[in-house]
Amino acid sequence: MLHVEFWAGDDPNSGIFHRCSDPANINDRTCYEANIYDQRKDLTYGPGAIVQHVEVHPMPKAGGKWDTHEITLNGRQITVILNCTKTAELHSGLFTEGLLALQHGAGVIKFRKVAIRPL
Repeated sequence: MLHVEFWAGDDPNSGIFHRCSDPANINDRTCYEANIYDQRKDLTYGPGAIVQHVEVHPMPKAGGKWDTHEITLNGRQITVILNCTKTAELHSGLFTEGLLALQHGAGVIKFRKVAIRPL
């Protein structure tokens, strides 16, 4: 279980990558990504979504305040909770293990209180 507190400006391109299969090529095609980005061109994968896998409706707003992501990885089951609300759930064996990465693609993003707890 991963717990992260973050503060995002209105236009950051950010997310939390997990189970990254290739540490030299971290992106939403080689990892699962719990999205933080409010201003994505494709709004189906807003904050709390698992990009390329699970959309989020209605789209929450993450910018301009402190927020929390809790990501639980339990075998093939992945659950994303944004600010105490479950926003995405996925059962997939596409990526079964790998690294975690905090993304800063653009804009202002701050991370604090990053904690990993074994299940």
